[in-house]
Formats: sequence, C-alpha cells, structure tokens
Amino acid sequence: MKVKDIAQAIEMIVPLKLAQDWDNVGLLVGDAKQDVRNILLTIDVTARVLAEAKKLGTDLIVSYHPIIWDGLKSVTANGPEGIVYDLIRAKMSVFSIHTALDVVTGGVNDGLAEIIGIRDGRPLGDYVENPAPDNYKLVVFVPTNSASKVSNALFAAGAGHIGNYSHCSFGADGRGTFLPLKGAKPAIGKKGRLETVAEIRLETIVPADILDECVRALKKAHPYEVPAFDCFRLRNPAAMFGLGRIGQLEKPMRLKQIIEKIKKVTHAKSFGLVGDEKKLVRTAAVCAGSCGKIINQVIAQKADLYLTGELKHHHALAAQEAGLACICLSHTVSERFILRKLAGQLEKRIDNITIKISKQDSDPFTWKSI
Repeated sequence: MKVKDIAQAIEMIVPLKLAQDWDNVGLLVGDAKQDVRNILLTIDVTARVLAEAKKLGTDLIVSYHPIIWDGLKSVTANGPEGIVYDLIRAKMSVFSIHTALDVVTGGVNDGLAEIIGIRDGRPLGDYVENPAPDNYKLVVFVPTNSASKVSNALFAAGAGHIGNYSHCSFGADGRGTFLPLKGAKPAIGKKGRLETVAEIRLETIVPADILDECVRALKKAHPYEVPAFDCFRLRNPAAMFGLGRIGQLEKPMRLKQIIEKIKKVTHAKSFGLVGDEKKLVRTAAVCAGSCGKIINQVIAQKADLYLTGELKHHHALAAQEAGLACICLSHTVSERFILRKLAGQLEKRIDNITIKISKQDSDPFTWKSI
C-alpha cells in the first residue's frame, strides 16, 4: 500500500476537516506515493521516537501532534528543524491528526468521557462544521432475477456505506408495469403489449460525490433499456462537533473512585488535583491536552469535575473559587491512551501492514517528590 492509501484509511476514521483552523494536519513530511509496510503510532515525533522508527524499519509515522507547526524558513541538520531533516533523509513520512482526533466521535475526548462514565456527552466549544458529505437515497426498480447483479454493481461503485458497514440496502417485492411503444427495444415483453413483471424496489445510500458514477453503474447492470430510478437528497442531522465533552455521569461517584478509573486506563502515575477527593461528582467535563480556555464554559454549566491535561495557574484558581474540582493528567498522558484504539481501527481497514505503538514516546516531564 502507498502512503496515500493509508491516508485515505485514516480519513475514514478521523476526517481531517474536523481539525481546528489553526491546526496543521495531514501528510506533513514525505511522499504520498511511497510504499508502506510498517507504521508507527506516536503522540510526538522526537529524536528517540525517530531512532525507534529507524530500528523498526518504519515507513510511515502517524503522529497525534504535528511535526511542523509553523511555516519553515529552513531545514538544516543542526537547526531546530533538524528532526524534519532526519525524517527526509530516512525517507520516512509523517501524517498528523491532532485536533481532528479530539473532535471526532469516538476520539480522544469521547474516550476520556467514557473513562469517567459521562452519559451522552456533548461538545464544550470551538465548534466545527459537520464534515459528512451530502448523501442521496438511490431507489431503482429491477426484475427480481436481476436484483443481485444491479445491487453488486452499485456496491462496487461505492454505494451502500453507512458508518462501519458496507453493502447496505433494502428491497421490497412488487409489480412493475410498462407498455413498449414504437421504437422501443424491450428486454422483456413485446411492443404494443402491456407487461406486468415481478420486480424489487431496491434502495441504497450514495455519497453525493459519486452519485453520477453509481447511476452509470446502475444503467450498465440493469437489464431494461430505460431503467426506472429515483434520487432523493438526504438532509444531514445538525450534529455538533467541537472540543471537549460535558454531561452527567451514569451514576454519581466520589472523586476518589473516578481517579482510580482514570489511572487504570491511562496508566497515569501522578496528577494535579484541584478540590477534595471526597467530592461527589454528578456532572463532569473533559478536554484532552491544554484546554484551559474552555474552563469558563465548564464553570458556567455548573459541572462538578473537569478532567484535562493541563491548566494555567489562573485557570486553576478560577476553578477553585467556583468549587469546580479539576484533574490534570499532564498534557500527553491525557491523550496517549487513544493510540491503542486507533491502532485497532487501522488494523481493520488495512491489510498486510505492521502497526506498532511507539515505546519511546513519553511525557517529557518526570514527576518526582521533593
């Protein structure tokens, strides 16, 4: 497989259009046509991660944080961009996903919400547009004995995908009638005679950008000279996508119990705490990484707990004064747990590729007692 094929598989899981407009995501280093046999997942691309990638024979690094944030004015071996220089020399590509993975359903923030038991969490802010393209319902009327041929042609053209499911359709038996007129070349029946045929009303879903292609496939596979079909444009629900999540817990818990659940999944060895471990939590909010600017929304919505990666001093003071308990896991610790899930999702979509999670990627801080 090529880098571009892996990129397409990643976008099926994490649409890059969900990323914040200030972010830098996608293929940041490398060649889209490069062959890929080994992938390494990491939060950050550091010198230690790069050395590990070389030892593993990695072709593509999929990183959470972008390897390039701002426009580069130079790429030299000894400059601050030295790691980019090393990646290019090693012919290693880097694809970054960052805030797209924060926002997407089932991503980092939904993962944090699941850990602490938030039910039906909703985004906190920094909203982005729904990246889902318009879809059409394609309805075609086809003789019963030709239904499989037509449906398979539609599926091969890209129709019938709903979420993680393919070949989605619905069929209902019925009777079709037609009268071939002068100039017709009927596949069934004769000119001048009314025909009644056992048919199936076949329905499937088609993305707008491949509708024309699917209609061509339908016409080619259909036995009739002039197939009868309808295309209905479907309205996307007004789903909200944004950073963070907030909601009620499935059942109220003491803060101390929640901390134990967090440690079990994230393997956090230390954390910063604002508030009392005995506090009863009914409503909670989460936001991975550095999400201090969202804390005012959390306070305004009267949450009992805010789980995040890090907070600035004045944000922590604001929480303390408002009676909001906060848990700071450290920036990357609040994110790293999602790599295991991402690896599993990729393994289901790509074959014959080795996918590993970096063992050298780690929190830059070592927390010690004085």
